[in-house]
Amino acid sequence: MSTPAPSLAIRERLSEVRYEIRGELARRARELEAQGRTLIKLNIGNPGAFGFRAPEHLQRAIADDMGRTDPYTHQQGLPVAREAIAAAYARRGAPDAVAERVFLGNGVSELIDLSLRALLNPGEEVLVPSPDYPLWSAATILNDGRPVYYRCRPENGFLPDPVEMEALVSSRTRAIVLINPNNPAGASYPRELLEKIVAVARRHNLLLLVDEIYDQILYDGAQFQPVAPLAGDHPCLTFSGLSKVHRACGWRVGWMLLSGAGERLGEFRAALDLLSGLRLCANVPGQYAIEAAVNGPDTISALCSPGGRLYETRRAVIDACEASEHLQLVAPAGALYAFPAVVGPAAQGFDDHHFALQLMEEEGVLVVPGSSFNVPYRNHFRVTLLPEPGVMRDVFARIDRLLARRAEAVTKVVPLQSRRA
Repeated sequence: MSTPAPSLAIRERLSEVRYEIRGELARRARELEAQGRTLIKLNIGNPGAFGFRAPEHLQRAIADDMGRTDPYTHQQGLPVAREAIAAAYARRGAPDAVAERVFLGNGVSELIDLSLRALLNPGEEVLVPSPDYPLWSAATILNDGRPVYYRCRPENGFLPDPVEMEALVSSRTRAIVLINPNNPAGASYPRELLEKIVAVARRHNLLLLVDEIYDQILYDGAQFQPVAPLAGDHPCLTFSGLSKVHRACGWRVGWMLLSGAGERLGEFRAALDLLSGLRLCANVPGQYAIEAAVNGPDTISALCSPGGRLYETRRAVIDACEASEHLQLVAPAGALYAFPAVVGPAAQGFDDHHFALQLMEEEGVLVVPGSSFNVPYRNHFRVTLLPEPGVMRDVFARIDRLLARRAEAVTKVVPLQSRRA
């Protein structure tokens, strides 16, 4: 009898990578749906899944140029698209914003991986926010680096402390990641804070990696401050794209702008160009929408203002958390998410992953456990703000129902234990 062939081994570092946004819970959700269950899935910031459409002038731009999308483009992307992006950043005050410094990718996700591949040697470190969007941690690990987390504490409005950040810098630190506005917490970083973080980067010669994909999604008068103008001649990579502000996730159109003094960027820019060439080019049809996106009408502000759908859904979440004895929320100033905390008796012995599974099984709602965003605590969860306000009110009624059952069970156990003591 022959011996079974061994199973294929995988890369060892994959054991360190987590992406629960599309992980075990999402797989269980598919199983439940296959059984006929109807779920409200709030795990992904995917506007198209909630009835949003990319603006018509972007759709028209792609349709008008579809006949020109068959060939590969230049590895950095269509010149007209890169020129439009560069001009848009120049209007914001980004230094040396020229087409030659713009790289287009299959979404920001590809560009995050590409930039870290160009930067990191084995064992080198990247300062990453906690909570973070977990792709930043995963891409650092898979490019043989080590994420080092700086705290963005709930009690500080999820804003980081530059002094704490600087204390984490070592001889192996290469970069600082900023996600502004933040995913998952929705914090919008004030100018003074960003200036202090830029100063840390300057003192230690660290590349700034700035994820600004939610830059125009702001609420209640929150202001957005781009980092590149503050960085000036210091090396900075700014990331954005069409996925969120323009609601075109499936088009996979992202870009990054490399700013800073040219004499400091030569080798790194050449590495980005090499890696861009190795993947040939980014998705071509979507690139034809970029000029229309950055030069066209503002289609996001109305959604984020009173009466707009994103604003009113956010309001529903804030109201629900204020009315609940089991929930606490730092109101998101920007982005497409809320990151509530479970508090009180319901929080005793709380495990966010178990809660998320129980919420899906018992109440038909899929959320993301807070620990998936690389935080040390386990009493948070993330929801997207994309559903209709009425749907979100129903969601939080279900969440509160489950937490009330949990709190009741805890309070019954505690007196019993006290009597035994």
